[in-house]
Amino acid sequence: MKTFVFPGQGSQAKGMGGNLFDEFKDLVDKADAILGFSIKQLCLEDPNKELNKTQFTQPALYVVNALSYYKKISETGQKPDFVAGHSLGEFNALLAAECFDFETGLKLVKKRGELMSQVSDGGMAAVLNVKEEDIKAKLAGAGLDSIDLANFNTYAQIVISGPKQDILKAADLFNSYHPLNTSGAFHSRYMMPVKEQFASYLKEFSFSNQTIPVISNVTAQPYQNDKIHENLANQLVSCVRWADSIRYLIGQKNGTPMEFEEIGHGTVLTRIISKVKDEVKDMPSVETSKAQPDPVAPPQETKPTNTSKSDNHNQAEQKVLEWNKKYPVGTKVKSTVMDYDNLETRTEAMVLFGHRAAVYMKDYNGYFDLDEVVPV
Repeated sequence: MKTFVFPGQGSQAKGMGGNLFDEFKDLVDKADAILGFSIKQLCLEDPNKELNKTQFTQPALYVVNALSYYKKISETGQKPDFVAGHSLGEFNALLAAECFDFETGLKLVKKRGELMSQVSDGGMAAVLNVKEEDIKAKLAGAGLDSIDLANFNTYAQIVISGPKQDILKAADLFNSYHPLNTSGAFHSRYMMPVKEQFASYLKEFSFSNQTIPVISNVTAQPYQNDKIHENLANQLVSCVRWADSIRYLIGQKNGTPMEFEEIGHGTVLTRIISKVKDEVKDMPSVETSKAQPDPVAPPQETKPTNTSKSDNHNQAEQKVLEWNKKYPVGTKVKSTVMDYDNLETRTEAMVLFGHRAAVYMKDYNGYFDLDEVVPV
């Protein structure tokens, strides 16, 4: 069995899409007409440095994900058994399931990005290797009940969301804490005004029944056809239950193990899924007999149980140590895998997610793996 997964915001990079824009010129022309600008130029050249702005990021990722999917299907002729998307990527999952066409999906994503870009004074941060109940307890103890849990990427990588000043205060509570480059407190109660506006916009559209089961970020269960409008609106204020979604899919063996393939730019979800697979090895499968099962409780914190996990962490730590000895903050670098030649480090290198040696880049406002950059 196979699941296609589509990445969301954070996977964007200059140069993404490559030759796809020329291969699917008719769809690109339709996208340009809807957006009012050249999607190819934005993704390949980013002349105005807008690719990392939410109102541009979301349609750019949607288009690249969609073209990547059409390319995959044209090459193999085979569709997956399930589809899922991380936040924004869920629109591509619904597109793959033929709930709407390419143009409709882009209109929805364009509106979503515009609404979300208007949200300010919020922040988000990733907390690593702390259980859900411990995060809640620490926040409550510090009087930070203004902060919501916004995203379970894995069971040991949880994103929190709330007012910007409170997100900054929460940094002192956790050993491994990484603020994210967002303008608003996405997937939290603070998106309620946006949800209401988006829900009103969604009413202008009708959706078809799924041809492939789509796993919802909100429920970590397959979409119900009569709940598409509701789920897409609720997604803006609800926690993204990605770890639970992957756990659900792993349980759908039907005689063969579930395979996952990331469709779009980058390998962010591939790495996250690998981590979730390790976390759920000793957990019971999610029941599938109920249409709406009870929410899956996050498991107890897991620790590496084999040599390879420890080795990966040790190797990442060694890379970070060697990098920080040689290269100070402010070092000019270029990417070896993407068209970025004028990058500058904004922080020291660090170990992310227990295995990734990375450094945060100024202006790009995101992390690059140390193996993907060289000093200039």
